[in-house]
Parts: sequence; C-alpha cells; structure tokens
Amino acid sequence: MSSHAAPEDKVIAGLDRRAELREFLRSRRARLKPEDIGLPSYERRRVPGLRREELAQLAGVSYAYYARLEQGYGETMSAEVLDAVARALRLTEEEQDHLIRLAQPDRIRTPPAASPPQRLRPTVQSLLDTLGVPAYVVSRRLDILGWNRLAAAVFGDWSQLPREERNMARLIFLSSDARDRFAEQDRMAARVAGVLRRNAGKSPEDAYLSSLISDLSQKSEQFRRLWAQHEVSCSPVGEVVRMRHPLVGEFDLVHEPMALPGGAPMRLNTYHAEPGSRSEKALRTLTGREMEPRD
Repeated sequence: MSSHAAPEDKVIAGLDRRAELREFLRSRRARLKPEDIGLPSYERRRVPGLRREELAQLAGVSYAYYARLEQGYGETMSAEVLDAVARALRLTEEEQDHLIRLAQPDRIRTPPAASPPQRLRPTVQSLLDTLGVPAYVVSRRLDILGWNRLAAAVFGDWSQLPREERNMARLIFLSSDARDRFAEQDRMAARVAGVLRRNAGKSPEDAYLSSLISDLSQKSEQFRRLWAQHEVSCSPVGEVVRMRHPLVGEFDLVHEPMALPGGAPMRLNTYHAEPGSRSEKALRTLTGREMEPRD
C-alpha cells in the first residue's frame, strides 16, 4: 500500500476560530436543562437550555464577561475563568480541551499541521504488514495512509479507490458500501464527526481539513446535522465496534487506537476479536487464517 497526496484543488481558508467558539459555547449551553441547576422546568423559555445570565452566574463570572466569551473573544480570559465556564457547562475532558484551543490557541502549543502530501514511513507500513490483526493508519484529517491485508478483508479494499477518496470521513458519509460494513452506522457517523470536530479545533488553520469539512457539509445531510451539534470526541480505547460483512454477517471487534510518535500526528488503529468467540471465527474466516489449537 502506498500513501497518497491530499488534493490541492479544494483548498479554502481555515476555520473561523471565533465563530467556532461562539457556536460551541451556545450548543453546550443549550444542552443543559434548567432543572440541572435547580431552576423550575415548567418556566416558558424561548430557547432551549440555560440563558447566558444563568450560565454566567453558575460559573461565577459577570454576565458581560461571559457574553464577551460567547461572542468569540476568549484571548483575554484567564485560565481560571475558562475552567469555571467548563465546569458550569459540564464539559468532558475532550470538550474542555476543545474550548481552550478555540479560545486561546496559544495556551496549548501544537505542531503546525503538515501540508499535503502526507506520507507514511516505510517502517510503519512494514509494521502494519506484520501485525496479526486488521490495522490501518490515519492522519489528523482522517486520510487513510496505510493498511494491511487483514484490514482490507474487513473494511474493504481501499487500494481500489482513488487516493482522494481514501479518507475515513468521506467513506462513512459519502460511500454506502463502506458505511454498510458497520452495523451501528449512526453511532459510527457520530464518532467520526466528533473526532473530526476535535481535530479541526486543534488545527483551525488547516485549509485542507477545512475544505474536507466544507465538502462533507455540501454532500451529506447527516454530516451537516452532526456537525451542527458541536460534539467533540476521541476514539475510546477498547471500544467494541460491531461489523457487518456480506460473507460472515455481524461480528464484534475491539478497537485499540494509539498515536504514532514522530512527525505529523498519525494514529494507528487496530481491531481484534475476543479469543474463542464467534467473532474470532468470523474474523479468521474473512482473513483466511487457520484457527490455532487451544489448550
């Protein structure tokens, strides 16, 4: 398998960080219910969730101060204020990290995003080829940079796709064949959108990533709906993913993601079945591997 260059003919300006901050805070505020903070739930409200002044009071800051933050001006806010707002909004660790990156990008230093083309080191491809489980590597933009034979058996032969289509987000939202490999399609779509949102927050200046988001928004109603929810997530360690294959039906794989050191951010994704399970038998059938004798 060879790595590929990202398309250079769809580059647009990076994401508007202030707009992203405004919409993220509003979506998190709308998620909270009045009864969550002891307010009467029967009160008639024009908008869902908490009002700005209620959130400001909950965070222990002035209304004007919080309003300025929600307008997208977070540069002058102290770390204590952002942390207080995060607690009031009941943000997860990933969401709080996303808030800080949007409000104060200089507070969390990250390497600049590598410009396309992004390539996989030959030693990493060799590692993929020697692994005894389905595995592939994606970039921060979710480009599929390399994979092994076992991954092709489970997810489909990505070598048959044009290089610009070898992207996990494009496959999930724009390819019914790729999406049908997952039994829980809505869950997978939400996960991919959340990871993409998280990664975009880390690199709002990445024009290629912004172009990908714009393209998905134009072509997929499901992506537009999920993107508007501003959910931020990462790939959980040990998450069970239910697969669906035309040859063996449904089976479960355990997803173990891990970051690869050195250079631009890349993530190795491995999948294995529980030993002795029906899923292991299905996986071995797909990959053409003999069952090993067990004591």
